[in-house]
Amino acid sequence: MLQSVSFRPSAIKSINHRNGSVQSRTGLAAPSRPFALRNYSVITIKVPSMADSITEGTLQSWEKKVDDVVKTDDLVARIETDKVTVDIRAPQSGKITEQFGKEGETVLVGADFYKLDTAVTASDAAPKKEAPKEAPKESTPSSQSKQAPKQEAAPAPKQEAKSAEPPKKSESSSKSDQTTLSPAQNAARQSHRVKMTRIRQRISQRLIDAQTTYAMLTTFNEVDMSGLMALRTANNEEFSERHGTKLGFMSPFVKACTIALKEVPGVNAVIDDASKEIIYHDYVDISVAVATPKGLVVPVVRDCDTMSFAQIEKTLAGLAKKGRDDTLTIEEMTGGTFTISNGGVYGSLMGTPIINPPQSAILGMHAVNKRPVVVNDQIVIRPMMYIALTYDHRLIDGREAVTFLKRVKELIEDPQRMLLA
Repeated sequence: MLQSVSFRPSAIKSINHRNGSVQSRTGLAAPSRPFALRNYSVITIKVPSMADSITEGTLQSWEKKVDDVVKTDDLVARIETDKVTVDIRAPQSGKITEQFGKEGETVLVGADFYKLDTAVTASDAAPKKEAPKEAPKESTPSSQSKQAPKQEAAPAPKQEAKSAEPPKKSESSSKSDQTTLSPAQNAARQSHRVKMTRIRQRISQRLIDAQTTYAMLTTFNEVDMSGLMALRTANNEEFSERHGTKLGFMSPFVKACTIALKEVPGVNAVIDDASKEIIYHDYVDISVAVATPKGLVVPVVRDCDTMSFAQIEKTLAGLAKKGRDDTLTIEEMTGGTFTISNGGVYGSLMGTPIINPPQSAILGMHAVNKRPVVVNDQIVIRPMMYIALTYDHRLIDGREAVTFLKRVKELIEDPQRMLLA
C-alpha cells in the first residue's frame, strides 16, 4: 500500500527577490513587513489657497522644524502675502519629515510645502533618556609631554637704545587730518538694507495706482468739537459701564459719514473702468486705517448703517487689536466702500489723504487743537479739528464733495442730529 505524504503550506517557503516578500508554494503571500506599510502614511502638504487674487507669498517663518511632532491644528508656518500674514496649521497629527523652502523665499499656491508622517504619534516621539557620557580620561604628565610639540624659543626683540620720536607732521597733513572722520564717527555713519515686506510692496503699488488712475482733489473744512466732547464727558462713564468700552471719536465720525453717504450716494459709488459703468452701493462698509508695525492696514466695519455707537466701538477695538497682533484675515480687509483715516492721533494738523482703491473717496481726521474762532460775533476759544475729503473728481463733482463734508461737520458739531437722521 502506498502511503500518501501531505505537506503543510508553511513547511516550504520561497523568497521573492524582487519585493522581498515571503511566499509559500501555494502562492499565498505572507503579510508585508510593518516598515513597508509605513511609507504609505507619509503625505505631502501643499501650500493652501489663501484668496482668489493671491497666487504666491513669502515664507515668513517655520514654526516647526524637521522631526518635530505636531498635533492637529498646530501652527507649522507663517506665509506673508500682500494683504495679511496667513497661519499654516497641521491638517492632522504626525511628524514632519521634510520641508520645502527656506524662510524668506517665495512659495506658490499649490506647491509642495512639507511632508507629514501620520503614523508617528506623540508617544512615539517621546524623548529617550541618554546614557550618561563617560568622563574623559585624564592624560598623564608623561603622555602630555609626549604629545606636546616642541616649541623653539622666539628670539627676544632688540631694544632700541633711545625711544623713537614721533615724526613731525607737516601743516598740510595736519589740516587733512582735521577733516578725516574718526573710526567711531565712521561706525555711526553706516547704512543697511532691509527687504520690503509684501504688505509694504502692496501699499506702495496701490498708492501709485491711485495717483495714476484717479483725478484726486481734496476739499477741507473745520469742525468745532465742543458738542461731541461735551457728549463724551457727560455719558462716557455710563457708556463704559453698560457696553464695556469707551466712547471715542471714531464711532461718531463713522456714524456721521454713514448718514452723509446715504444722503450723497455718489461718494459711496465707484467707476468700473472695464465696463465704463458706475457702481452704486446700497450698503455702507467703512474701512478704517490702522497703523501696524508692518504698515498701514484698512480693516472694514461692515453694515455701518445698522450699527450703534457701542457696536461700532467694539468692532473697531477688535479690528485694531487684530491689526497689531497681525491676525487680520483677508475677508476682514476687503470690500470697503469708503475709508476714514485718523492722522490726528499722531498730531497731524492737516493733510491730504490718498484714496484707497477701488473706492472713490476718503475722509481725513486731524488733531484737535484749541483755536480762537468767531461765534455769534464773539471771539472764543474752541477745540477745533480740520477735516479733509479726497475724492475722485471723475465721478464726484465739487458740489457733492462739499455737501458731504459739510453734512459731516454739522452732525459732529451737533451729535443730537444723528438721532433724527
